[in-house]
Amino acid sequence: MEMVLTPINKKENFAPEVMQDFSKEMEQAPLIKQKAERKASPFIVANTDEIELLNLKEDCIIPVFTKDNEITISHQGFIDSALKVTQKLFSKEQIETPEIRVSHQIKGRTPESLHIPAKELREHQRTMYYERMAFIIRIPSITKTIGGNELSLVIGGVRAYNLENLYNKKTYEKFKFFIGFQNMVCCNLCVSTDGFQNEIRTMGLLDLEVKMEEVIRTYNAERHLQEMEDLTNRSLTETQFAQIIGKSRLFHYLPKKEKSEIPELLLNDGHINTVAKDYYNDESFSRNDDGSISLWKFYNLLTGSNKSSYVDTFLDRGVNAFCFAKGVSNALSDSNSNYAWFLS
Repeated sequence: MEMVLTPINKKENFAPEVMQDFSKEMEQAPLIKQKAERKASPFIVANTDEIELLNLKEDCIIPVFTKDNEITISHQGFIDSALKVTQKLFSKEQIETPEIRVSHQIKGRTPESLHIPAKELREHQRTMYYERMAFIIRIPSITKTIGGNELSLVIGGVRAYNLENLYNKKTYEKFKFFIGFQNMVCCNLCVSTDGFQNEIRTMGLLDLEVKMEEVIRTYNAERHLQEMEDLTNRSLTETQFAQIIGKSRLFHYLPKKEKSEIPELLLNDGHINTVAKDYYNDESFSRNDDGSISLWKFYNLLTGSNKSSYVDTFLDRGVNAFCFAKGVSNALSDSNSNYAWFLS
């Protein structure tokens, strides 16, 4: 199924007659700059730093596979390819410049500076690259309002060299890629399973572009939006919320056999502590006066806590958070649901 969405200012109307057909070849869309207020609230925090695409291209070396000295696909190559695919498929939309976050800087030095003390190295004698990188490309002309929050279509990916064996010969390289929505109130990402490819294996950029385009075309935006809308219609009582928090902490210590019978929860104790704190304190998604909380707010507390995840686990946990919120929703009306354990 091809993904189809409406243009801007038709936020509540996703009727077929106004949907855009992205199967046709189109000219590339120009990029627009991100708004300053969005940079103040990044989509991931953890130990990451913001970086511009130009800095990646000009300031960072590109790692190689050491046994044959074959070059890896660079972070900037990944981003450029994603931009190319996005501009092709969304040529009539507004597309923002990529928001890029990096972590785990790997430092080095040029051969001629081998015997120079580190504190005496000059800038041109230093080399570096970032082991992990995440980026998003926001499409602000495609939006939807859910629970009073504006969501914007977003495309992005993760590359982590620590998941590659760079000490061997060149082989298939691995990338994470997604299409979903970003909640513009908090900049949390909303990603579903059908909009996420956990591991794209490829030997080159052309093949990578083909596989990214396939993910975008098969993404069912209508279903994803409806599933998020459904979360606004169900709520947890204060007791049910407290039960979920307690069971979520117990989950990771269950005996192996019991744990295998319960749906996986990738968020750890640190994330759950953040959810508990924000239940009381979050400006946008805290509890109601009677202690209840909608599952839409609960889901956003989960994705908000996920901002503290490392780059290489960030998307997997984000998708898991959505599955968890939907599972809890089902368990509220079906005591036989596998997720009912978290409410029992």
